Amino acid sequence: MPERIAHHRRYLMCRPEHFTVRYSINPWMEPARPTDTAKAVRQWQTLYDTYLALGHEVELIDPLPGLPDMVYTANGGFVVDGRALGVRFRVPERRGEERPFMDWFAAAGFEVIEPVEVQEGEGDFLLVGDTILAGTGFRSVGDSHRELADVFGREVVSLRLIDPRFYHLDTAICVLDPVEGVGGVDAANIAYLPSAFDEASLRVLEERYPDAILVSDEDGAVFGLNAASDGRNVFLSPRATGFDAQLRERGYVPVPVDLSELLLGGGGIKCCTLELRGNT
Repeated sequence: MPERIAHHRRYLMCRPEHFTVRYSINPWMEPARPTDTAKAVRQWQTLYDTYLALGHEVELIDPLPGLPDMVYTANGGFVVDGRALGVRFRVPERRGEERPFMDWFAAAGFEVIEPVEVQEGEGDFLLVGDTILAGTGFRSVGDSHRELADVFGREVVSLRLIDPRFYHLDTAICVLDPVEGVGGVDAANIAYLPSAFDEASLRVLEERYPDAILVSDEDGAVFGLNAASDGRNVFLSPRATGFDAQLRERGYVPVPVDLSELLLGGGGIKCCTLELRGNT
């Protein structure tokens, strides 16, 4: 098996200083259940430190009072080729995040495009090689996929989510390799949860990624697929033990990081990690 190669990543994260669950906008959120903000910060810090320890670059956006979900930076935009497409949240509870993220992108030197259609950034848009996989069904609307193709000039493949627990695409698919077929590596550059998709989407995934890792419902239910990868190291929930074993079989190096407190808000490792590609 060819050796997996770690690629340098640049991420945007947000310290969860104001994290709490005071409303419910997904099945994971239970406002009556206590949350521990200090614990959330400690767990988040471990992820931040782990990225740095493995050579990645992490930028920070300031957390704002009253916006407890800013920690889930993957929903703040989609950044490719130095262009940042902002977001338009479906849920009113998160709309206050839209402008702060676009302002951050502009200050960081990205070309910012204000969106027209409702979509929630890298939560529903995943770059696989030159193709963008785009989710719909719960948050991002189908028209946003056409807007995405217009903005970035790339092929966009629409996939429909059908399980409300997996309301964003990044909860049901993990991109494992940055480029398809790089260095002779096989086409197993994504992992996904089959039960999260409708039949038409499954046919698309099976055709395009015949060697993908198919993850069990048990590992999906602990947000095992809400993981980040640099092409070699895969940062994932320690509770996704089956996925961990599947990754090892394919030559990846699992790096477990526990974000159990942030899962109470319906987010995991990938939700807390927005990739910044091609700053001009």
